[in-house]
Amino acid sequence: MARTHAVRAPRYDARGFVSDLNRIVRVERIDLLLPSCEEALHLSRHRAALPASLHVAVDAFDTLAALHSKWIFLGLARQHGMPVPDSGRVHTLEQAREWAQGRPVVLKPEFSRFGVHVRLYPHGIPADAAALAPLGAWVVQAYLDGDELCSYAIAHRGRLLAHAIYRPLHRLRRSSSYYFQPVQRPAITTAIADFVAGTHYSGQISFDWIEQDGHRARALECNPRATSGLHLFRNDVDLPGALLGDGSLHEPAQDRARMIAVLMATAGLQDALMRGQPGRWLRDWRQADDVIAVAGDRLAPAGSLLDLASYARLALQQGCNLREAATRDIEWDGEPLEALAG
Repeated sequence: MARTHAVRAPRYDARGFVSDLNRIVRVERIDLLLPSCEEALHLSRHRAALPASLHVAVDAFDTLAALHSKWIFLGLARQHGMPVPDSGRVHTLEQAREWAQGRPVVLKPEFSRFGVHVRLYPHGIPADAAALAPLGAWVVQAYLDGDELCSYAIAHRGRLLAHAIYRPLHRLRRSSSYYFQPVQRPAITTAIADFVAGTHYSGQISFDWIEQDGHRARALECNPRATSGLHLFRNDVDLPGALLGDGSLHEPAQDRARMIAVLMATAGLQDALMRGQPGRWLRDWRQADDVIAVAGDRLAPAGSLLDLASYARLALQQGCNLREAATRDIEWDGEPLEALAG
């Protein structure tokens, strides 16, 4: 049985958010609470205000906060043997220039998501580059030209119990992907297994990688939450069991790509036509299955269009783009966040 409930925004009304969740858990007799995006951080922070009997699939807030920080994560990765690019923490463009010394770099806020505000300087920071926006600290990172990969995992008390790696073949302006091509990289799987074991991590955890010349992959950043790699698992795979610590390692058994068809048919097709690559778009379309459509249900794709329209409305109201509108009410960017008690 499936139902939909509205909850108040955790970023702006934490007490209302927790109150709504407690009501829904009680009425629907929910046993497992699984976050789908950055509300994971709010759920972790306010865990004590939710029923003790409820399994909330998040780790401790201090752990999630450290992984969510694009700077602190890099130190943790090195500590546990995960390769990462050379990086620095800065507050101004002048500091970034001094660190870069003319080298190609990437600049991104310490707390951000979906590639929003990321700057790529493959030829070094130009003389006319704009000052950094006042978004707190920024991370300056050596620019690595290579194959972009993403991974999604579930761990429980340091055991890796589900893992998928994919190539984000079609993306929204070098940020969020809507086409997920599965790949196998044993070295990445091993690196993640070692990382979650070393941190004794529980919950969902995702990483972005750069692989150069088919050799060593380096982790760029970590998202301690769900990402699109989840779509690569068949519906009969016991991922809820993995979240509870049951079973052995699950990996996708299929080679076919997955896609968000409504985005592939709109943004993807538009991008392909602009690049003069309609043939490639058609080939990729035929080699993927939609993650939204369900056999016998014609309303699911229509729901995707309604979601896009809703985000577009929010973007106009809030003066931001679609990517920002999609997460603005659940974000956490390192500001003080007082925990609510039960």
